[in-house]
Amino acid sequence: MVQKLRPWKTVISLNFDCERPVYRQIADGIIEEIKRGRLVPGTPLPGTRQLAEDLEVNRKTIILAFDELLAEGWLVSVSKRGTFVSEKLPLQTTLYRHKKQTPAAPNFAFRQMAMEGAPFKPAGKNLIAFDDGLPDVRLAPMEELVRSYKRIFQQNARWRMMGYGNPKGTETIRTAIAKMLLHDRGLNADKERLCITRGSQMALYLTANSMVEKGDRIAVEDPGYAPAWNTFTQCGAKLVPVRADDEGICIDTLEKVCARSKIKAVYVTPHHQFPTTVSMKIDRRLKLIELSNRFGFAIIEDDYDHEFHFSSKSLLPLASHENAANVIYISSLSKVVAPAVRLGYISGPEAFVNAAASLRKMIDVQGDNVMEHAIAELMEEGAIRKHARRAYKVYEERRENMENKLLEYLGDKVNFRKPSGGLAYWVQLKKQLDTGKLASKLLQQNVSIIPTEPFSFAGKPLNALRLGYASLTAEELERGLKAMQKLL
Repeated sequence: MVQKLRPWKTVISLNFDCERPVYRQIADGIIEEIKRGRLVPGTPLPGTRQLAEDLEVNRKTIILAFDELLAEGWLVSVSKRGTFVSEKLPLQTTLYRHKKQTPAAPNFAFRQMAMEGAPFKPAGKNLIAFDDGLPDVRLAPMEELVRSYKRIFQQNARWRMMGYGNPKGTETIRTAIAKMLLHDRGLNADKERLCITRGSQMALYLTANSMVEKGDRIAVEDPGYAPAWNTFTQCGAKLVPVRADDEGICIDTLEKVCARSKIKAVYVTPHHQFPTTVSMKIDRRLKLIELSNRFGFAIIEDDYDHEFHFSSKSLLPLASHENAANVIYISSLSKVVAPAVRLGYISGPEAFVNAAASLRKMIDVQGDNVMEHAIAELMEEGAIRKHARRAYKVYEERRENMENKLLEYLGDKVNFRKPSGGLAYWVQLKKQLDTGKLASKLLQQNVSIIPTEPFSFAGKPLNALRLGYASLTAEELERGLKAMQKLL
């Protein structure tokens, strides 16, 4: 029988030169540990032999101390199980029970940042979460990924992956992604112009910190992606909001901004604009590239869910165009595999990618070599493409179902257009309301939505909701919309 380890590290100090008996010092030390909250009610104590060894005293001394504590009610003895801190402590410890020590206040300066509301499914039994457009993790190709991961560890040369490698990422994953970008998205991106990151958010962080100097002006879509705004602001950038309409960022307005003063870069989500889901039309794409070359600013293209475009042929990224010399392309495999698989990438001019990789090395040295090899193997075998096709069909059906259920339950309360792609709907409310308050009331009904006021640059009400549908089954979607119908 394996003996369970007692979860308490002995920290009692003994003075063998004082008049107070050692067994009493031990008893008092245990009482102090209980009062401090390190020994909570029900905690098992080490056996008398183990504690005697730890404190380098005779076992009889420990037995005397335990007898004292048992008599006073601090400890209880359970036959064949051991000695435990009593669940019914003496009265004088009531104030100490579960008391947490207040840490000392720091007196050094640092940049304080508020935690943003996270766009992931909150914990909770049977919670229905309309996220910002996340995939359904229940569809993730876990069996294929586990098999590939296991195969990597069984290779004879697996030891080569256990050391430090290229901060750009393993050659296998960069080669696989470069091939995918060439065949599927028209990008001529070889492996030297790719840097692998832990997701697209890290890619954006490295891009911003490799480019932005304090006071640089960065143009952003309004409404748009607040985490990107915060990243640029933390780098010292001054943000210039440019309105986005039903065809994406307004290029004529951007041209006027460039004519007035120099901008360093523009951040755009042209494939499925965040949060409105609209796709930038080809005339605006070509004009944006022309402006970039004329005024000398970078285009940071965030292509966060390229694979899921359902209407006609998916538009190619800005970075695929012949004259797109200034485009830094950011994307991720997390939407295809699973959000927990943090694998994003930056593609751009080689010198810039090298700079981003050097910065990445300062904060993370490198990525998960084994995971990168496993994903690359699945890409080479075609398993990722096969999974993406399966997921595409599921999400296409859910997109159709979302349209039907929105009309059925909220048709008289909202306006919307079925998005051509992406994993969320942008729904305009007919009545003015605070989406933060709506979110609070819906949460009481076990339904979660994301307030949209933060998507507005000025914080003004957008009177709209971004409702992700891909991670919800038909039954979950219906229950969520019914709850929304009652409140609206």
